[in-house]
Amino acid sequence: MMIVLVVLGALLVLALLTLVHWYLWRRLVRDVSAPGGPWRRAGTVLAVALPVFSVGALIGNRAFPMSVQRFFAWPGFLWLAVLLYLLLALGVGELLRPLLLRLPARRAEPAAAVPEAVTVPQGAPAKEADAPSAQAAALSPAPRAESSRTAPSPERRLFVARAVAIGASGAAAAVVGNGAHGVLRGPRLKQVTVPLAKLPARAHGYRIAVVSDIHLGPILGRAHTQRIVDTINGARPDLITVVGDLVDGSVPELGRDAEPLAQLRARDGAFFVTGNHEYFSGAEPWVDFVRELGVHPLQNARVELGGFDLAGINDVAGERKGDGPDFGKALGDRDPARTAVLLSHQPVTIHDAVRHGVDLQLSGHTHGGQLWPGNFIAELANPTVAGLERYGDTQLYVTRGAGAWGPPVRVGAPSDITIVTLASLQA
Repeated sequence: MMIVLVVLGALLVLALLTLVHWYLWRRLVRDVSAPGGPWRRAGTVLAVALPVFSVGALIGNRAFPMSVQRFFAWPGFLWLAVLLYLLLALGVGELLRPLLLRLPARRAEPAAAVPEAVTVPQGAPAKEADAPSAQAAALSPAPRAESSRTAPSPERRLFVARAVAIGASGAAAAVVGNGAHGVLRGPRLKQVTVPLAKLPARAHGYRIAVVSDIHLGPILGRAHTQRIVDTINGARPDLITVVGDLVDGSVPELGRDAEPLAQLRARDGAFFVTGNHEYFSGAEPWVDFVRELGVHPLQNARVELGGFDLAGINDVAGERKGDGPDFGKALGDRDPARTAVLLSHQPVTIHDAVRHGVDLQLSGHTHGGQLWPGNFIAELANPTVAGLERYGDTQLYVTRGAGAWGPPVRVGAPSDITIVTLASLQA
């Protein structure tokens, strides 16, 4: 039964992709080009090739080695981002199209023909005197219906089609280009202060670097990791936390790209918890590998630091492999008078954190929605998409993450590394 559902789902997605690309071909190729012309031929080829690259990029991490994934990833994932904003822009164009077609034409109407004068012979019957007016009426064009008077010409239709196509394409290219630049230049530092009632005065001002969703893979590699490490070290935090989704691939494929993590420097060290993508890639090998790099994994475990307890739980995706979160193991025997800071990749664990007396949970996973209007979809699945919120006596901070999954593009959700400064109410 499961196989049947997967096949039906794949067919549905394929049908949807076909319909969407047929619409784009119609608006961006057929409506704006002559049959048999070079643009018609090139546009038709792209309308077939680009979705093939996108499908290859989406299934690549499960079907292809990393070298093949990289071949599909750049054009395939970038096209998915362009596709989203092309559809949104063309949707606006469909609303404007009737208005543009009704705009008055600049060309003046041709002058009406003047009928020749008719001479009436002398002595003709009086009723023939009306002949000129009758002949003029016969020569005058018949009044046209209102619809025919306002119907746009083929030239007008072509002009409007090209204007909408160029405007939509330009808008999509500008949005995606700016969003890709933001990802590839690296995340920016964000500062957040969190007051904690039980934090002792001696820990006031303690600074934790929070980085999540680095997503090393077929697009983001070693240079991306190095930018993140340099940014964190430049901030000189007291503690570094890597809150899941480090990679999209195996250790043999991406280990070299993760090696700059060994350069992380903080007074109390660097700690790591798994995200859902680690379980797609092989969580245990990655846990061992980051440990070799000097980053300490917290697998349902806790360490006591000066002024607070730092705990970490495995991602909920590990439940399928018998390696899910265990709050009792991570927090069960601690001193409740001490402040507890919990590392948990997904914000959905906040309600368990509240029940276990956690003071602050640090999470990622959502990417802040990554591609607007994806934030509205992310809100349906996560209690908090980005930023700091309170749940009972527990505060939850969700970073937008330092990388990107799929398209290396962010729109309305810039990547960040957050420096969380703990503030004591007793200071």
